[in-house]
Amino acid sequence: MSVVGFDIGNENCVISAVKQRGIDVLLNDESKRETPSVVCFGEKQRFLGSAGAASATMNPKSTIFQVKRLIGLNFSEPRVKDELKMFPFETSEGPDGGILIQLQYLGERHTFTPVQILAMLFAHLKDITEKNLEFPISDCVIGIPSYFTDLQRRAYLYAAEIAGLKPLRLLHDCTATSLGYGIYKTDFSSAGPTYIVFVDIGHCDTQVSIASFEAGYMKILSHAYDRSLGSRDFDEVLFKYFAAQFKEQYNIDVYSNVRASVRLRVACEKLKKVLSANAEAPLNIECLMDEKDVKGFIKREEFENLASGLFERIRVPCNQALSDARFTVDKIHAVELVGSGSRIPAIARLLASLFRREPSRTLNASECVARGCALQCAMLSPIFRVRDYEVQDSLPFSIGFSSDEGPICTMTNSILFPKGQPIPSVKILTFQRSSLFRLEAFYANPNELPAGMPSKISCFTIGPFQASHGAKVKVKVHLNIHGIVTVESASLIEDHEDDSVTRDHAQLNLDKMEAESVSGSGSGSSVAVENGVEDGTSTQSKSSQTTSAGGVRKHKSTRRHEIPVSENIYGGMTEADLSEAREKEIQLTQQDRTVEQTKEKKNALESYVYDMRNKVHIKIQI
Repeated sequence: MSVVGFDIGNENCVISAVKQRGIDVLLNDESKRETPSVVCFGEKQRFLGSAGAASATMNPKSTIFQVKRLIGLNFSEPRVKDELKMFPFETSEGPDGGILIQLQYLGERHTFTPVQILAMLFAHLKDITEKNLEFPISDCVIGIPSYFTDLQRRAYLYAAEIAGLKPLRLLHDCTATSLGYGIYKTDFSSAGPTYIVFVDIGHCDTQVSIASFEAGYMKILSHAYDRSLGSRDFDEVLFKYFAAQFKEQYNIDVYSNVRASVRLRVACEKLKKVLSANAEAPLNIECLMDEKDVKGFIKREEFENLASGLFERIRVPCNQALSDARFTVDKIHAVELVGSGSRIPAIARLLASLFRREPSRTLNASECVARGCALQCAMLSPIFRVRDYEVQDSLPFSIGFSSDEGPICTMTNSILFPKGQPIPSVKILTFQRSSLFRLEAFYANPNELPAGMPSKISCFTIGPFQASHGAKVKVKVHLNIHGIVTVESASLIEDHEDDSVTRDHAQLNLDKMEAESVSGSGSGSSVAVENGVEDGTSTQSKSSQTTSAGGVRKHKSTRRHEIPVSENIYGGMTEADLSEAREKEIQLTQQDRTVEQTKEKKNALESYVYDMRNKVHIKIQI
C-alpha cells in the first residue's frame, strides 16, 4: 500500500508516493517526473497531460491550461479579465457569475467549468498513480497556494471528489516544503527555535513563509504572497520584447495569430532557461507566421533590465512575511529558495541582499511540495507509522462572523479567526435565542483580498427549534484541516430545577453544600456570556445542586438538544451539481477508453495483416 501527495502547479504537476523504502516521485507515460497541467479536446477524445501539451500548438482554442488561475473565481473580477487576455480558448460568464469555458468536441459545442477541467486533470494524475502503484488509490494530500480563499479550497475538494479522490488535507505549498525540510533535520539547536524563510517562485505566483523549527515540531509564523508574480511574467517580458522586434524587423504581428503567439511564448520560456545559465542566448523559430523564419538575440543583462520592475516586486512579500512574523532579518537562520522560477540568477542576488545571506537550494525546487504532501498523507493515514512530528499551519486571512443581530464580537473586534490562527481550530459561540437564526462568515479585512472579490463566504441556518426565552444555544465553529470554515454543530442548552425538602439535618446539609461550593469555585470552567466566544476545549458542568436556608435542595440539570444546521456556500456546488459533473466525467472517460481500444484493435488488425502477408509471400517464394 502507499499514500500519495499531489502538487498541482500552474504549468506542471508532480506526483509523490510514500513507499516502504521512502518517497518516490512517480513517472508519467512518457517517463517524465513532471506532467503538464493541460487538457486538450480533440475531434474524438481528450488528450491529458503530456499528450495535451503536444497537441496545444495544433489545437490552441480547444486546449485548456493554467486552469489554476480561474478556479473558484467570478468572471467579473478584474484579475480574471487580465488572465483571460492570455488564453486562446473562449470563455463566458455563467448563471452564478462564475467562469464557463466553451470549446468544440465531438462536433458539438460543449461548456465546462474550471472545476470540471481540474477534475479531468485530477483523474489523469490518479490514473498515472494507479498504473505505477498497480492498485487503486483515493486518499491523498493536495498542495494549494496559501492565498487560496475558502471557495477556491472548496473548488479543489469538489474537483477531487468528481475524480474519485479523497483528500485528507489541503496543505499550503510552503507548509509542505517546510515539512519536507524539517522532518529530516536533526541538527536544530536545543537552545531555541530555528527560523527559516521559504521563498517559492512558482509559474504564476510568489509565496513566502517563515517557519519555526524545533526537534519534532514545526510552526508556520507567517504567510505572504504576490498572487500574480511568477516565472510566466518573466516569459511575458521576453515575449513582448521579441513581438515588438519581429513587427519592426519582419513586419508580422504575432498578437493577431493565436498559433504564432503560442509558439513564441514556448520559445521565450526556453530562452529564459538558457539565460539562467548563459550570459546571452539566441532565439530561432521556423515559419512563425506568414511563412517567415525569425531570428532574435538577447543578453542576460538586457533581460534583467527589462524585468527590473518584476524583481523589485519580490521584495514586497518578503518584507510582509517579516512584518507579520514580527521579525528582523537578524533572527533568520537560513533562506530556502524553491519553485520553477527560482533559477533566475537575479532573484538569488536580490534575496541575498534582502536577507543578508545567500539563499540555499538544499531542496528539489520542483518536487519539494509533492514530497511534503506525501509525507503529510503518511502522517494522517493509518497505513504508515511515521515518527511523531507536529505540523502547525496558520490561516492567511482574518475571518469574522455575524448573526441576525450584527457582528459577533470577541474581546476587542469582530474577528473570530484572526490572521495567523492555527489550522485547525475550534471556537464555540454562545447565544440566547428561542427560535431559528442565521450566521454569516465573511472576510473581515477586505485589504487581504484581491480587488473585486466578494467578502462573504457562507451562510449557516441554525434551526428550526423552539425554546423558552433566554435559552442558550452553543454553536461549534470549526476552521478545519483544509483551512475551510464550517459550523460543525449546534446545541440547545436548557436548565431545569427539581425541588426536594430534607426535614432531617437540614442545617448540616446547608453547611455541607456551602463548603462544596466554596471549594469548587476555584476550579470551575468559565461560561461564555450572551453572544460570547469560548475556546473549543472549554467545558461546562451539566448539573449542580443548591440548598436554601429552609432545607429545600434544588437540583439543577442541564439538557442538551442537537439543533439542525444547514449551510449555503456562496458560489459553491450543490450535491446535484456534483452528481451531474461525476456522470459527465464518467461519460468522457468512457469515450476516451473506447477510442483508445479502437486504436489498439486497428493496430492489432494491421499487424495481423502484415504478418499474414509476409507468411504468404514466403510460401509463394518457396
